[in-house]
Amino acid sequence: MTETRTIDVGEGAAIPSKSDWGLFNAWTISIVGAVGAILYLILTQPAPYKRIIYYLADGVVITFQVTVMSILCACCIGLIVGLGRVSKNKAINLVASTYVEIIRGIPLLVQLFYIYYALGRFLNVHDLTAAIIAMSVCYGAYMGEVFRAGITAIDKGQTEAARSLGFNTKQTMFLVILPQAWRTILPPVGNEFIALLKDTSLVSILAVSDLLRRGREFSSETFLYFETYTMVALVYLVITLILSKGVSFMEARLSHYVRH
Repeated sequence: MTETRTIDVGEGAAIPSKSDWGLFNAWTISIVGAVGAILYLILTQPAPYKRIIYYLADGVVITFQVTVMSILCACCIGLIVGLGRVSKNKAINLVASTYVEIIRGIPLLVQLFYIYYALGRFLNVHDLTAAIIAMSVCYGAYMGEVFRAGITAIDKGQTEAARSLGFNTKQTMFLVILPQAWRTILPPVGNEFIALLKDTSLVSILAVSDLLRRGREFSSETFLYFETYTMVALVYLVITLILSKGVSFMEARLSHYVRH
């Protein structure tokens, strides 16, 4: 009987690992090339590119604020949804499953418009708050599936062993299953984090002064579209590559800790 394997393809950057020679060296070439290109442009043509970097600095900060706050909220939502998806309570399972199906069936851009403009008829939602809520709700559905997959990947013998030691259902889940599931969950969580960071470019439509919007503002004032968007793309690439390496490092440390 042949073993069935799943193919996991995420929307974020690939996580570099020394075990994958091609990917690891591609990451090295990409990060060196991106940083080198930024430095070269700033040093050789400081008039536009140095001005652009200074102008984009505030946008980088806002982008990170939206990303970090959204991923933290999405993880909390995802944990609740993931537990709901594996719950034996049919009502809870149905609610969690329905949430996942609805949210994953609506594009993120539509959710951003809906929360900011449609709900704006009833609630005065700040643009940054609306962006974080929309990103959290959207990615919470995806994170819920990540947590569900991580929980179900743990051998049922672990649950039986914990129950034989007198652990109740809650203790078994939070003290036995989730700590072990985290090793499986970490890579896709990191991938979703990187994908979310790239998707923050959509929040510029809500007047949030993120990296892309700052670039749009600068280019509309100076008409230096090529120079501005070249720098925006390079900055996004550097941030994404650094984060992917960080996830790879965390995964390696976690694997080392588990082995020892």
